Amino acid sequence: MDNKNVIYESLSQQVSAITQGEPDLIANLANISSILFYGLDDINWAGFYLLKDDELVLGPFQGKSACIRIPLGRGVCGTAAVEAKEQVIYDVHTFDGHIACDAASNSEIVLPIISNGKVIAVLDIDSPSVGRFDQQDAKGLRPIALHVASLFNSVA
Repeated sequence: MDNKNVIYESLSQQVSAITQGEPDLIANLANISSILFYGLDDINWAGFYLLKDDELVLGPFQGKSACIRIPLGRGVCGTAAVEAKEQVIYDVHTFDGHIACDAASNSEIVLPIISNGKVIAVLDIDSPSVGRFDQQDAKGLRPIALHVASLFNSVA
């Protein structure tokens, strides 16, 4: 089994274990951000943006301070939310409309959190290295994104 697969399997298990029986969404998102931030190599930001009133609003995260509001369709996060599609960005500086919240970030992966067919949040992870993320990362993060969606459903 590839090392990335092992890492993501472990992270997914940690996320499931720490959220088991905990109904508080913000507490769960905070812990998941921490698990990802400390469990993945070569990243400088991991967290969530929550969809509120047709914009993404900063949620729990680990890393330097970040943009508080992102309009839908703007930047990698806003694009992921509008398209309801993962964004795996090799070099953020080549992404049209990239929003530079942290100048040290050079690659990014964003997964939409979807509930009842609608995007309700995004999981955003940044790296200081160009080319840090690939489809294997997206595949590894999908179960975590699905789990996060289930957490939203349990508090709705």
